[in-house]
Order: sequence, then C-alpha cells, then structure tokens
Amino acid sequence: MKIVLMSMPDAVPIIMHESAFHLPNCGIASLAANIDEGHEIYIADLIRKRRRLESFLKKTLLGIRPRLVGLSAMAWQYETCIAIIRYIKELLPEAKIVIGGYHATLMHEEIAASPEAQMIDFIIRGEGEEPLRRLVSALDGKDDPEEIPSLSFKKGTEFIHNPIGELTDLSKLKIPVRDKRRLTSGYHVVTSKIEVMETSRGCTRSCSFCSMRNMYGRSFRTFPIERILADIDDIYYRRKTRMIFITDDNFVLDPGRVIRICDAIIARNYRGLRLNIQADSVTIARNEEMVRKMSLAGMQTIFLGIESASKKNLAASLKGNIIEESRRAVNLCHKYGIMVIAGLIFGFPDDDEEDIIANYEFLKSLDVDVPYCQFLTPYPRTLIRSQLLQEGMVANPDDYKWYNGAWANVRTRHLDAATLQFMVWLYRRGIFGWWEPSSLVKKEKGAWLKIWTHFMRPLMKLIIGKRQERLGPAECYRLEIEALAAMNRFRGITDTDTPGPPAFVTGGQS
Repeated sequence: MKIVLMSMPDAVPIIMHESAFHLPNCGIASLAANIDEGHEIYIADLIRKRRRLESFLKKTLLGIRPRLVGLSAMAWQYETCIAIIRYIKELLPEAKIVIGGYHATLMHEEIAASPEAQMIDFIIRGEGEEPLRRLVSALDGKDDPEEIPSLSFKKGTEFIHNPIGELTDLSKLKIPVRDKRRLTSGYHVVTSKIEVMETSRGCTRSCSFCSMRNMYGRSFRTFPIERILADIDDIYYRRKTRMIFITDDNFVLDPGRVIRICDAIIARNYRGLRLNIQADSVTIARNEEMVRKMSLAGMQTIFLGIESASKKNLAASLKGNIIEESRRAVNLCHKYGIMVIAGLIFGFPDDDEEDIIANYEFLKSLDVDVPYCQFLTPYPRTLIRSQLLQEGMVANPDDYKWYNGAWANVRTRHLDAATLQFMVWLYRRGIFGWWEPSSLVKKEKGAWLKIWTHFMRPLMKLIIGKRQERLGPAECYRLEIEALAAMNRFRGITDTDTPGPPAFVTGGQS
C-alpha cells in the first residue's frame, strides 16, 4: 500500500523570522517508521514547502497516488489541515484520509460532528504508532477497525469512537524515518542543519495552561538509553547533522536519568554535537551537577518556562513561586556556557499595564539570551480555558487558527484583548529593542557577533529604525499585525476571503 504522511506548513515567528527556523516533525517520522514492512511509505514536512505548497502537493500526490494520506495538526493548524484535505480530495477522490495529533485527539467528537467530517475517514487519538500500524493492516483486510483502540472510524456516515488504548511501550518503537522516504529536506535553524528526536514522552507537572495531560495523561515515560544513543548515531553519522532539538516536554524531570544520558553521550565523544532542550527552572536551579554534565554532553541551548515575574500569575498557572529559582537557573546555565531561551506568558487574568512592563524588565534583568514571549492561550480541554470561560475572559473562544501564542485570544480584568496585544508589542519594542547579546554570548567573541554589533545592527537601525520613526508606533504596529495575520495563507489552498487581523485584537476594525 502507498501511504503519505504530512505535517502542516503553518509557522509562527515568536523567536525569529518564520523562514529561519524549520524543524522536521518527529511525530510523523515515528509513525512511518513503525508501520509494518511491505508498504511504500513517504513523509513530508510541509513547513519546507510554504512558498509552493499547491504545486508540491499536486506533483507529489499525483506522482505517488497513495491509498492512504495521514495529516497531523495542532489546533491553530487545523483550518489549514482541512483546506489541504479538500485539495487532496479534488486530486484523489478515492484516497482515504486519516488525521491525528493534539487537536484531533482533544476535539474528535466535535470533528466527527462537523461539516468537514464527510472528507475524513479515520481519526487517531493519542499516540498513533500502534493504531496507525493496525489501521494499515485493516485496510489490507488483515485487521478489524472495530478492534483497534484509539481509532475513530465510520460506519456509513457516522463516526464510531473506539475506547482509547494503552500508552505505548517506548522501548519497542523504531528510530524515526529520516532517509529517502522523507520527501522534504533543508531543515535548519538560521544557517545550521538540524534534526529532531525524543528521549521521553509526557510530563508530571500540573501547569494549568498545558494540554499535554490530555494527550498522555499525567505520565512520564522514557526511551532506553541505548535507543537514545542509536537515535543520535543516526542523526550524527548518517544524516551528517550536528545540531539536534530534543522535543521532550521537560527533559530534566528525572535528574538522575539526565546525568546517565549525559555520561553515555560524553563516552561516545561526538565532536561538535549541539543539543537543544526544554526544561523547567526549578529542576535546573536545584541540580548544578546535572547542568555541568549537560554542558559537557553538548547541551547548547535550554528553553526555560519562566512564564511570569508575578507571584499571582505563577499561582494562577499552578507553577508556584519560581521567581528566584528562575534567576538561579539562568545563572547556572550561563556558568556552564549554556544559552537560555526564556519563555514568558502575557494575559493572565490580573495582568495590567504595569505587569507587562514589570515582566519585560524582569526578563531583561535575568540577562537571558533570547526572550520567547507569547500570550496565554485557552487551548481546548485545558484547566485555564475552563476557568477563563467561566469568568468571561476568552475574547476568541472558538476560532482556533489564532491559537498559536502570537495572538491575545483573552482579555484581562484590566485590559481588553486589543489593548493587551498592542501593549505587549509596544513594551517589548521599548524595553528590548534591537537584540542585545547577553554576557554569555559576548564572551564568545565570534566573528558573527562583531558583524551583528558593528555592522548589521547599526545598518538596521539606520534603515528600518528611521522608517519606524517616520511611520510612528501605531502604523508600525498595524503593518506588523497585518503581516502576521497573512502569514499562514497559502495560494491555491487557503487564500480565501479571510479578512485582515482578527477583530478581537483590532477593536472590531479588520
């Protein structure tokens, strides 16, 4: 059977320009790897085909003519996913369509009752490796859809939702597909090649804004260290790639495990290996030896979820008072030469103008290397969504295409969504301005740093800065918001009559 699995092309430039940061989707690569042998399987990361999506889809699908097409999408990518399914059905009316991912898992009942359900044949909820493997067998007449846990399938025109299956035994999963079956290439962060892998799934933390517990429950499962090393070997030796992003929701949940992984990596003596991870501030702050080992193993960058400088906001998100531990975590990372991307969230119920300023000033005082600032987003089925809906604080309750962290879908007790969006933009511009290298980055004294400091930044200030001064803040904001709103429209696929920026951040003016 011919099978094509695809991830969505939608991007969001929260850290850097949308063209500077393209990662492969580890999910569809793992799904493809764990389908039984004897099938012709291809995967495509459509993030790499943003500029010619229609032509790529047409050439690829008509060339392969798959019997089954699988699509994975998050909530904010779902509208694009449906547009792509509609296009696939125009090209290949007989192709079976299966969707999966976070949004399909959390919203399967709503999807099954929606108008687009007529185009969808199957929905996989939760982890997909085993349900998809068995679905492929069922399409070959070797299994029964009614017996496949976590699968939703049609009887006539109605969806039947089988009970959810058990969580996967990660030790049995094969290494993700990264060979010629992957139809897209050129994954990068700025000018560096990059690949993606995972060492664990799930998180036991209780953050109120997170949707992960609805995917895996409140669990934490790990891959065997031998499998982790095999994954690195595949990337390092076969793909000739030195930079790896580890997708674990929280890599450092078990510090002892982290040290064992680091010792194993150090023993392999990978030269030039650069690892990038996500972690919580508390565990980093309390485990200096772990941080030291992480540095020796090649950990280059850590994303820290700091979230807020406000005790009331941290309490609302069930993070606890982690302000001082966030400061210590950043200092420890810098002590051992690890760069920090610090995550900050705006739009908690009590946020006002002073809180926005205070959060930015706190983040700047930490001397982090890169700020990662986004809005509190009421993702489906999360605790924070239920709370905000009860209080009438969700400005955009159901248009999920704006749920990517870049848009103020909520209001606060002091600010409407439009004012919140503008103030977060305005004070970031005023407090952070043009990127200033941290003390850690300045120690590197690389050629690129001199180019940025003495040439690029002055040139940009001269050209772009003067234009900004001429236009004024309000017009600069309007132009940036319009560009952001148009970012994920794709000619021939999604370029419909969608208006400008959403009304909830423009005060009703589109």
